[in-house]
Amino acid sequence: MGKLKKALPAKFWLVVAVFVIVFLPPFAKYQALCYKNRKLEAEIEAMKLKNEQLAEEKRLLETDIHYVEKKAREKVGLVRKGEIVMKEVQVRK
Repeated sequence: MGKLKKALPAKFWLVVAVFVIVFLPPFAKYQALCYKNRKLEAEIEAMKLKNEQLAEEKRLLETDIHYVEKKAREKVGLVRKGEIVMKEVQVRK
């Protein structure tokens, strides 16, 4: 009966070791995939937001002449006839 009590802990640790060897790698892979999934979902949300912003800008460019003029002034430096262009110059010391 004394041998049974000593053998029981060894069998227990053997079962635990087998359990760890069998289930730990898939669990680690599952955790990595969950992390990657959360990261990709955040990226999808960011892209959806950017898509909405671009759709709004497209709508404004197609329908709002004042917005088109503003963008032309910003991007190309468009000026109206008779306007004076003032440019900021930085002086190096």
